[in-house]
Amino acid sequence: MHFTLAFIGFGTVGQGLAEILVEKKEMLAKKYDFHYTVVAISDIVKGSVYERDGLDLKKILELVKKGKKIDEYPTGKKGLDSLATIKETNADTIIEITYTDIKTGEPATTHIKTALNAGKHVVSTNKGPVVREVNTLLDLAKKKKVQYGFEGVVLAGTPAINLATFTLAGNTIKGFKGILNGTTNYILTRMGEGMSYEDALKKAQELGYAEADPTADVKGFDALGKVVILTNVVLGKNITVNDVKRKGITEITQRDVEEAASEGKRWKLIGSAEVQANGAVKAKVWPEKVPLSDPLAGVSGATNALTYYTDELGPVTIVGPGAGRRVTGFALLIDLLNLNRAL
Repeated sequence: MHFTLAFIGFGTVGQGLAEILVEKKEMLAKKYDFHYTVVAISDIVKGSVYERDGLDLKKILELVKKGKKIDEYPTGKKGLDSLATIKETNADTIIEITYTDIKTGEPATTHIKTALNAGKHVVSTNKGPVVREVNTLLDLAKKKKVQYGFEGVVLAGTPAINLATFTLAGNTIKGFKGILNGTTNYILTRMGEGMSYEDALKKAQELGYAEADPTADVKGFDALGKVVILTNVVLGKNITVNDVKRKGITEITQRDVEEAASEGKRWKLIGSAEVQANGAVKAKVWPEKVPLSDPLAGVSGATNALTYYTDELGPVTIVGPGAGRRVTGFALLIDLLNLNRAL
């Protein structure tokens, strides 16, 4: 099938997907019958361009890598903002990858609702809209007979949501627990090797795993958002961030790490949720001493992991990268190929 694509946002993740689309164009067409034309790109910093018959994505990437604006592309209509790009172009699928305020879900929620109301498919890696109102957005997509994909909001390109939705279909998933934040896992791994918390955090920042302000990671807010998403999407519940107990890793000391090692355990920041007998959900993000016999104990560095508890197979664990330019771009490709299959 052939898709006309518009990028809303063209930062590192958008460029990661663009690189994959360029490099694998022939393979995607031959193996999956997936064909595409990128007709528009709108970015609040880099500018915008719209070409009804299609843009040369390779040339766009070359412009950006040289530090130039997208609207320096030699042809096409310039100056369309994100909403105009969604509503006024001939794109049938919107790739929404702008920055999102996790507290408000904006501007991504407005972008997604605008696209769905216009009868356009959406794939996105924005957590905010999924945390705040995933069921509303999925209901809107169903009403408008279009698709809304968001695989990349949990574990990036490691297919956590697709694993539950497709591969584990037929199971009742009663709960999950996992390492949902690579930054904290990296810090705890380094502390297990004898590094102090402060030095481990500094190293994580140097490597780009942690932001200059690491609060969202080390205080557990990032993992909390993913717990809400997995609980609502996979377990079929309807919780908010206020329903999840949260504690980060900032109080874990080197002595705590050494004591855990002497007990045959390792500290991990675990995000979990479990459906209770009465149908209620117990959800939390909390540091835990995990026994070495647990698959999660062996997950080191910035790697993520997630265990689902199923009625037919028992615990099923997936391990993989949870962040990165190409990794998160690949999550968008997963959604595009799922859309291709669905249609």
